[in-house]
Parts: sequence; structure tokens; C-alpha cells
Amino acid sequence: MSPNPSANRCHAPCADSVAPSVPAPEQTNVRARPAATCAAFAALSLLLAGCGYHVAGRATQIPAGVQTIAVPAFVNRTSDYRIEQRLTAAVVHEFLARTRYRVVARPESADAVLHGEVSSIEGSVMVFDATTGRATTVLVTVRLKVHLDDRSGRALYTNNNFLFREPYEISTDVPSFFQEEGPALDRMGRDFAMRLVSDILENF
Repeated sequence: MSPNPSANRCHAPCADSVAPSVPAPEQTNVRARPAATCAAFAALSLLLAGCGYHVAGRATQIPAGVQTIAVPAFVNRTSDYRIEQRLTAAVVHEFLARTRYRVVARPESADAVLHGEVSSIEGSVMVFDATTGRATTVLVTVRLKVHLDDRSGRALYTNNNFLFREPYEISTDVPSFFQEEGPALDRMGRDFAMRLVSDILENF
């Protein structure tokens, strides 16, 4: 894991929004496309690979006295069972690995508390196998409301529209991707946490 948050950012033309020329990804349960269309999706996958992005949040100068942070379990507004647990755990690990802050279990014992609410998580098919018609790459999109408050309740960081988007290869159908306990979903959680913590740190 890179100690430099900016190392994980995309360079032009991958900006904070998808270029207008990139077509919208197909939704699930779409029939197989001809080989030419599959090739186009493959090219799109190469363009978007590693180009997850977010909308930057607003932050104030973090007080020097903040030494401990609590990260309560995120609120899950989606139908994906326990996805909030996976994302919360990944964010806690990222804070411990990359920052000087100590993560504590009880919010009342922390100098600051990070609250998160998973608004939506979606998977859209990007690439199909030309022979079998099976989806092979899915574009995962996570939307989150997040705010970091100090002990008095003053907002240190706020982002009501944090957006994470990243393509992943899959070996199963799209709905099962979010339910399986496998390395692909673990990688998605780590990538998400790295992007979120980077956004918080860079705003300080």
C-alpha cells in the first residue's frame, strides 16, 4: 500500500468526472454483445482501470489535539447485506496503516468521530465474454455520506456525495459479487477505504 495518497489518483484524462465521450455502462441481465461491441467494452475497461474517482469534501484545519478517532459501523441504506461492515473495517484498517491517529472503539472516548452512510452500491456490466456471453467485468459504484466531527460536534470534514467507482473482474454473476466472501470484494473494500481516507487527509 502506497504511503502517498496522491499516488493512487488518476492522471489526465481520468478526472473527477467521467468524460462525456465514455458511454454509460450496461446494467445487469444484458444479453451478450457481438465481438466488436465486446472489444469496445474492453477498451473502455482499460481506460477506466484504476481511475476510480470521488467528489472532494469540505474540511477545516484539523486541530492538533486530535489524537484518537472512532469509526462506528457505517449506516447501510442499501439492500446488500453486511456491506457496511466490510467497508467500515476497511476504513479502520486504512486509518491505522496510513495515519498517526489511534482508532478507538467508543465514540465518547475519541477526539473525533467519523460517521458514514452508504447511500447506494451498484454493479454495472462493462465487459462480456464474446463466446459465452457471460459478464466478465463489472463497474462498481459506491455513494456515501460521510462526516468527521470533533468532540464538540464541530464538523472537521464533510462530504455528502462521496463517489467511488472502479472496474473489477468477476467470476460469478453481478448480484453474487456483493454477497461472496472472496478476494475481489476484499479488494474493492481496500480500494474504497484508500480513496476515502486519502480524500480526508488531503483536505487537511
